[in-house]
Amino acid sequence: MHSLLPFLLAMIAVIVLLNIFAAKLKIAYPILLVTGGLAISFIPGLPVIKIDPDLIFFIFLPPLLFEAAWSISFKEMKKWWRIIGSFAFLVVFFTALSVALVTNYYIPGFSIALGFLLGGIVSPPDAVSTGAITKFVTIPKSTATILEGESLLNDASSLIIFRFALVAVGTGQFAWQDATMSFFWMVIGGALIGLLVGWLFVKAHKILPTDAPSDIALTIIEPYLMYWIAEQLHSSGVLAVVAGGLYMSARRLKFLNSTSRIHAYSVWESLIFILNGIVFLIIGLELPEIVDGLKENQIPLQTAIGYGVLVTAILISARMISSYIALIFTMIFRPGVQPHASSRRRRWMMPLLLGWTGMRGVVSLAAALAIPVTLSNGEAFPHRNLILFITFVVILLTLLVQGLTLPYIIKRTGFFDGIYNEDNEALTKQKIKKDLKKHIHEFLKSKYENELEKHSGLEVFLKQWEERAKAGDDSWMNDRTKIIFIEMLEVQREYLSELNKDPEINEEIIRQQLLQIDLEEERLKMI
Repeated sequence: MHSLLPFLLAMIAVIVLLNIFAAKLKIAYPILLVTGGLAISFIPGLPVIKIDPDLIFFIFLPPLLFEAAWSISFKEMKKWWRIIGSFAFLVVFFTALSVALVTNYYIPGFSIALGFLLGGIVSPPDAVSTGAITKFVTIPKSTATILEGESLLNDASSLIIFRFALVAVGTGQFAWQDATMSFFWMVIGGALIGLLVGWLFVKAHKILPTDAPSDIALTIIEPYLMYWIAEQLHSSGVLAVVAGGLYMSARRLKFLNSTSRIHAYSVWESLIFILNGIVFLIIGLELPEIVDGLKENQIPLQTAIGYGVLVTAILISARMISSYIALIFTMIFRPGVQPHASSRRRRWMMPLLLGWTGMRGVVSLAAALAIPVTLSNGEAFPHRNLILFITFVVILLTLLVQGLTLPYIIKRTGFFDGIYNEDNEALTKQKIKKDLKKHIHEFLKSKYENELEKHSGLEVFLKQWEERAKAGDDSWMNDRTKIIFIEMLEVQREYLSELNKDPEINEEIIRQQLLQIDLEEERLKMI
């Protein structure tokens, strides 16, 4: 332990440095972390990191999924739920089936069950990788929402396939009727458990006299508890965390105060950054040990690399084929729900772009590492090292090939030129701010008309919102004025919450305004 702790601290330092370097180069940090981990693994004398396969999901997945559920716009998810649902479930199953059939045919001794196991591992695209890569280019909100929403749900569907395939490999048989019932319980039960636990925690936050550190500590506990309870009841822990996270995110203004929201944002941003960084580094660090395992199984490295390239090609092809099938069916049966495109060429290029965004990462690695070393009868798990190596090759190729070329393709083709207009977003922000000030002015006039003459600070606030901090002293901010100001901020939150119900309003703009209000309330508390 004493030798491992300095190594873990050094890993965090490396993660920070590689992230800084990635920002300078304007490439996604997962790419540098994977290659950096691979380079570090060749340093002699490094301690070997061993993670219990039973704990790998529990350590990393709950907080990563919970934070993603808090970040995404549920309103936008509802708008594109058909496309998100088809990518998250149908496309994942089609991809896993394609991998199973091809690997069963080409890899000696690779059964259909092992093929589905590998397919379940490598089928879900990684949200972190996609988000880190697309931040260097401008894409429409609808496309970003589809990618983010898909990444939340496809983790659950792929891991369900992984779990059933793991049972099939261990028992040598597969009961479709039992699997169907288990599937529905995992999906429905997982979502219900997550909602129930989320509801209980919202009540706990409201009832208990918590402060900001207590609230943040509870938010760290919550995803783990949702995941654990669902898994104990043989349901989907992933869907429990996603459902519970979405429920609590929608009610963050109800049970967390401004201090808790601001501090939690910083804590969670750092926590998720470290967790993602550790996982991507582990991807690179694990490779030499996996290669040694291939040698023990007498599988030539060149042959294993060929299998990895083959599976990567299947994944990209299956995703693109699925995207075009989804587009055709949408155009035929639901033409009004497809993302808008200004030309026929752009409409038919969209599936190609969506197909090219399928970078793999954290979930695929976690699933691969979670494969048990032995079966229940004590025999070695068949082709475990080969599955781990293929997973590594898939992650590395999709990150390097797709990850490095995606921003270039978008910029070079000008695919989104004219679709996303920054001027329109700026106008929307200006309009919201103007309407917000008008709403507050009407509120003050109707409720505090008599007090406006007594408190010059309120008049300053109305006339010079942006410059009231320039006042010569803070004598105008007495306790009564501060109470009114904080009430005004709460009225603004209520107004923005109602405004957010408009499906045409970008929720990201609303969240930015809410963050400004939280920061303003914190400033007032310090006067």
